[in-house]
Formats: sequence, structure tokens, C-alpha cells
Amino acid sequence: MAEHEHVRVAVIGSGFGGLGAAVRLRQEGITDFVVLERAGSVGGTWRDNSYPGCACDVPSHLYSFSFAPNPDWPRTFSGQEHIRAYLERVADDFGLRPHLRLDSEVELMTWDEDELRWHIETASGSLTADMVVSATGPLSDPKIPDIPGLDSFPGRVFHSARWDHDFDLRGKRVAMVGTGASAIQIVPSIQPEVAKLTVFQRTPPWVMPRVDRAIGTAERRLHRALPLTARLRRGLLWGIRELQVQAFTKHPDELGLVEQLAKRNMARAIKDPALRARLTPDYRIGCKRILLSSAYYPALARPNVDVVASGVTEIRGSTVVAADGTGTEVDAIVFGTGFHVTDMPIAERVVGVGGVTLAEAWKGGMEALRGGSAAGFPNWLSVIGPNTGLGNSSMILMIESQLNYLADYLRQLDTLGGRTALDARPAAVARWNRRVQERMKRTVWNTGGCTSWYLDASGRNTTVWPGTTGEFRRATRRVDLTEYEVLRKPATPRPAAVPSEAVA
Repeated sequence: MAEHEHVRVAVIGSGFGGLGAAVRLRQEGITDFVVLERAGSVGGTWRDNSYPGCACDVPSHLYSFSFAPNPDWPRTFSGQEHIRAYLERVADDFGLRPHLRLDSEVELMTWDEDELRWHIETASGSLTADMVVSATGPLSDPKIPDIPGLDSFPGRVFHSARWDHDFDLRGKRVAMVGTGASAIQIVPSIQPEVAKLTVFQRTPPWVMPRVDRAIGTAERRLHRALPLTARLRRGLLWGIRELQVQAFTKHPDELGLVEQLAKRNMARAIKDPALRARLTPDYRIGCKRILLSSAYYPALARPNVDVVASGVTEIRGSTVVAADGTGTEVDAIVFGTGFHVTDMPIAERVVGVGGVTLAEAWKGGMEALRGGSAAGFPNWLSVIGPNTGLGNSSMILMIESQLNYLADYLRQLDTLGGRTALDARPAAVARWNRRVQERMKRTVWNTGGCTSWYLDASGRNTTVWPGTTGEFRRATRRVDLTEYEVLRKPATPRPAAVPSEAVA
């Protein structure tokens, strides 16, 4: 990185959000930007998560950019390797490589109130930027619970998002801690090769069949020859999910029928009544994310798999002790325990107006105007920020909406002219957040009777959007300048003229 480099925009992260922002900047004619990435390659979540069986639970043709359609998806639900390859192609096809700064983890971002710019310290050097787009993503920093004795465990320990590919699981006794979206893909993938697999389950998930299939050569050829057919396919997938939103956000009782379908899915594979009882959730379906798998339940029914319906409380040597008092000897512990979503570590490194960190500003809960702007952090936009998550559709739709907002944000700065910054008004942020939280009260995520990663430490839902993706698209189409304080850097005054008679 060049010494004292200055750019108009610094994008943090090179997953879907960061690469999408980079493409949109180029489409807007902006080339004075960099993408700061802490790893050695692009991909974000789809680079970091390479565990066995890793795949997306959103259909491929919807889980891709509208401006970068891929007619060659090999399956209706694509695997990690195909999604990562897609993102690499996006970086190539849209000329993003010159803008990438790999191995450049952001260590500190500080707002300069006099110069109206951000000072950014990274692992590879420092730079300044007029604007920061934070696209670090909520699923980027793994969370491993603080379990007594874990440090002295003699075997291997790793998180699903940091899979240890050098460790051979064949013939080993393995503990899978957690039963979320990653775990239900890992379990059936490793079950055939391990000697014993013990799944530690605090809360059982609702699991629906995953209707996945290979996309044939003829289909792919059709999408290449007639791109309209791929757009129609994407539109249909989007429309179905938009129609489902009402049940999640306004009428959770309508989800009862879906619960019955999920129970039948379980009953087909799990014949043991005791096991079936342990696997049956006691909360409304949809309160936690509905998981998709046709292999998870059959794997749990295999003789080398045990399900312990308790969380882990202690590690004694090589024994994993559960809350129910049972102990299990294992050679390896795999954590599928999620991520720091409502307490993202990057927030500690963002210092805004008055020296306040983003973590301090959000100590009572994350909130941002239209999911992007936090009060006291001028010219800083978050992609996949507070209350932009989805429970049933593709996050790419939300990302593209936020990219629309980013583009108009930069246009507004251009129109205002000079050294200018926009700082979200606290009243505007509070008003937006009140509306979001008021709508949240009726949703299944708040009324379904579960505790999920959607909720922060105070029990407030600061992650999910309580509406349709179409509503969010309309809400982020334009920047409303009345919601911002306009900051300007005074022009440098000219030196006062010296009277000629005073000159010696």
C-alpha cells in the first residue's frame, strides 16, 4: 500500500457486500477506491467456511447478483466451492483486482473532524478516505463459548468456519457442539467416516427437506442462449419468498401447517420415539432460521451417532461434560456455535465523532438509519447493517438495495460539493429504529418462543428486517438529506494583503 495513500472510498471486506460495492462504484464512474481484505483472497464467508458439506440454503439463481447472472450454476442449491468461484469471477469480470488490498486487515478507523475524512490503519499500511463502506458481514467472526477446561483438552478443537483440513477425522470420536445451519451440513458429511459422533444440542432446529438437484446441460444451455429465462427463474424464486413474508412478520400462527410438514420430515427418518422427542422443537417454526436438509435426520439415526439434548458445561481432560451430567470421551471438538453478530469485533475499531467507538455507540443495541448510517459516524455506511437480515430469502437482494443507497449517497456529496460529509441525525436514526422495532413486535422472531442469534444481549431483535425485500428496496432508493447533518470543511482563507506603505 502506498505511503499516505488517499482514496475517495475505502471498502472493508471482499465478500458479496464488498465486491458488490466495488462493482457499483465502477458502474457510477468512481475508480478512486480500494477494497481492504484481511485474508489473502476474496470471498468472505464463502472463503472462510469450507467445512464438509458447506452449501447455501437459498437457490443459486437468487443467491447471485442481478448484474452478474450465472447461467452455469451446477445445482439448484450451490456448494461453497461454486459460490466462491462465482465471487472470484465477479472480481475478474468487473476489473476489481487492481482495487484489492489483500492481507490488509483493518486495525483502526478514526474520523478526523477537522479534515472530514477517515484515517485507516491496516496490517499492510495506512491510508485516508473520504468515505468508508463497511462490508465485513455479520457472519465473519466465529464465536466459541467460554467452557471451563477447554484450554486443556488434549485433542483437536476448531470452529466450523475455521475447519482444520489437516486433521483426519476417519476413525475418530468427534463432538459436534451446536445444531445450527452449519452443523446440519457437517453431521451427515462426516458421519460415515468417524468412529463415533456425539451431537450436543441445546435447542433442536426445525428442519425441512432440501429439494436439491443437479441443473442439467440443457437447462444451462437455455439460460446462456436466452438470458430472459434465467431472469424469469430468478423472479419466480423471489416472488414466492415475498409472498411468504406475511406469515413470518404478521401472521405467525399460519406457520402451524409448515410445522406439521417438518414433523413428517423427521418421522420418515427418525423411528425411535425417544430420539424423535429430543429432536422436536418447542417453539414456533421460523423463530429460528428454518434449516434445509434431507440428510441430517437420516445421519442422526445411524448407530454411530448420539444426540445429547444438552449444552456443554465443562471439559475434563478428553471428556466433554453436558448440562445433564453425561460425559463423552472424544478425540476432537467441532464448534458450530455461530458468530459475533450483535457484538461484531470491528465495532471496537471504528472511532467516530468525539472519539466514541461504534461499540460504545451501540452498547444499548445496534441501530442505523435505513440499515446503513450510524449517528456520529459521518460518511460511513454499513452493508448488511442492523436490521437488514432475512429469515427466508436471499441477502443479495438486501445488499443490492443498500448499494442503491450508497450510489445516491455519493451523488448527494457530489451535488453538495467541496469537502463535505453526511452524519445521520440521532433523531432520524431513532425514528427509523422505532418503526422497525414496532413492526418487529408481531413477527415470529419475537413471538415464537425461542432465543436466537437474531436477539442481542438485552433480547432486542437488531438483526432481521421485518418486511419484504421490496419494501426495503423502496426505503433505500434515495438519500433524504433532511435525515442528515451536512458537515463542511471551511475553505482555507487567503492571506491578508499587506498594505504597500507598510513594505520597507
